[in-house]
Amino acid sequence: MVLVDNHAGKDGAEDGNLVDFRGNPVDKSRTGGWLAAGLILGTELSERVCVMGISMNLVTYLVGDLHLPSSKSANIVTNFMGTLNLLGLLGGFLADAKLGRYLTVGIFASIAAVGVTLLTLATSIPGMKPPECNPRKSGHCIEASGQQLALLYTALYILALGGGGIKSNVSGFGSDQFDSSDPKENKSMIYFFNRFYFCISLGSLFAVTVLVYLQDNVGRGWGYGISAGTMVLGVAVLIGGTTLYRFKKPQGSPLTIIWRVLLLAWRKRKLSYPSDTGFLNEYHNAKVPHTHMLRCLDKAAILDDSAAANENSKNRWIVSTVTEVEEVKMVLKLIPIWSTCILFWTVYSQMNTFTIEQATFMNRNVGNFAVPAGSLSVFLFISILLFTSINERVTVRIARKITHNSQGITSLQRVGIGLLLSIVGMVASALVEKRRREHAIHHNFKISAFWLVPQFFIVGAGEAFAYVGQLEFFIREAPEGMKSMSTGLFLSTLSMGYFVSSLLVFVVQKATKGRWLKSNLNKGKLDLFYWLLAVLGVINFLIFIAFSMKHQYKVQKLSSIEDSAEELGSWKDLTLDNKEKKLEADEKVEA
Repeated sequence: MVLVDNHAGKDGAEDGNLVDFRGNPVDKSRTGGWLAAGLILGTELSERVCVMGISMNLVTYLVGDLHLPSSKSANIVTNFMGTLNLLGLLGGFLADAKLGRYLTVGIFASIAAVGVTLLTLATSIPGMKPPECNPRKSGHCIEASGQQLALLYTALYILALGGGGIKSNVSGFGSDQFDSSDPKENKSMIYFFNRFYFCISLGSLFAVTVLVYLQDNVGRGWGYGISAGTMVLGVAVLIGGTTLYRFKKPQGSPLTIIWRVLLLAWRKRKLSYPSDTGFLNEYHNAKVPHTHMLRCLDKAAILDDSAAANENSKNRWIVSTVTEVEEVKMVLKLIPIWSTCILFWTVYSQMNTFTIEQATFMNRNVGNFAVPAGSLSVFLFISILLFTSINERVTVRIARKITHNSQGITSLQRVGIGLLLSIVGMVASALVEKRRREHAIHHNFKISAFWLVPQFFIVGAGEAFAYVGQLEFFIREAPEGMKSMSTGLFLSTLSMGYFVSSLLVFVVQKATKGRWLKSNLNKGKLDLFYWLLAVLGVINFLIFIAFSMKHQYKVQKLSSIEDSAEELGSWKDLTLDNKEKKLEADEKVEA
């Protein structure tokens, strides 16, 4: 359900919140648009080349070169990716509170370049690796020591810090280049999210083909060195486009607002609600319409005796405004959907851990050429690119004609499709792994690694729906001043998904006493782990459906009279209704 915003203020470009690099109001003919957005995407493209080039093939390095157990190696990868996405919250906080998106992206991109440079050193210096396995003693390999792993861990988590700061801001900074009050630019913004993901998927495609091949056949130092150079180039491209960007001024720490509203609501919990909501602090000047959802938070905006004095009514630590209360409500109502998005990324994390390990136990030869295990994930990104294009060119256009909605498919519908496909992907994974293990044990035969294509393809299709849907949902549904934080909230679903994967691996290892997940997959039962994820996925999907049915979409601004002619009558009615309430409230005050 989309509501008409009778409280809608002017767009950032009109109220001076958007400026050019000199701090002057933006000139739309010279700033923003697709050129500026494209340069910004270049930084994310570089980040994706670095991160995917590392994460998709890191597990083979940890098992093959550092001789770590498969379960420990998988957890190192998922913990790295989980931390990277969790640090998106930090990047979003800094951008919204103080630095702004442009400066935050530039600083964290530089940090990421340092991290991948250190990783290049960690994998190139001979002393950072244990001796090769002794061929005379089958299975006798010396595991990498803590000292040898120290530089590797340092490099990974510096890269995680830099990558998190980029990911939480680059999409919001890109969307800032389009004016939502302009019908033409608003339409471009709708396409931006699809094209954003299409572009970074191209970077992933390059990483899992060219870079993974170089890592396995030329040397890790060469592969990671190219990643470092790409990241430096991304920083240069970002800085080079400075004069073309539209900059949104930081509006203060959103966490401070959230904490303050919750604290005041708790302090005033014993106060009675006013007889009319019009008596709430700055009700009639609210930039966001008042709602009755989470009514307990309204108490933060009650003008009690301590706030009765005019000077105290302006002190936000004594009384909040209706706008602040409603913005906190917006954030809190995202939490149920947020919680059900986590498991998708738990499923996805298997594509760059256990699925890659599966490939090492399968026949990867194409003629005389042995396909690197990490490069098989190319089918994941081909699927993402294919379905992203189909969604934009076919699915959305057909859905628009049917629903008469400019979005075509709503963000939650996209997420739901993604969750369903993740379940199907885990079923396919379980069936393929059972077939692989049976042929290996009973027939001493390695089946083709291309049996993994269906699970890559299905999960990739799911990501094309889920990633775009979640990103769009969290950005569109967040308050205007908290968009970077909301992107960080979205990235935290990825983070929690990777951490949940690590937790599941740990629990399954303990519960099965290591029988399911072994370094030698032929002696384990990885298919049962996949079935466990499929069952959890079904339960999670049913909960998602229940939450989605109750979710009410954020109030949307009227962008133009032409686009909103049918809604104009409702807008007038709502406006008149509020004026009448205001007059009634004023009469009560006088009485």
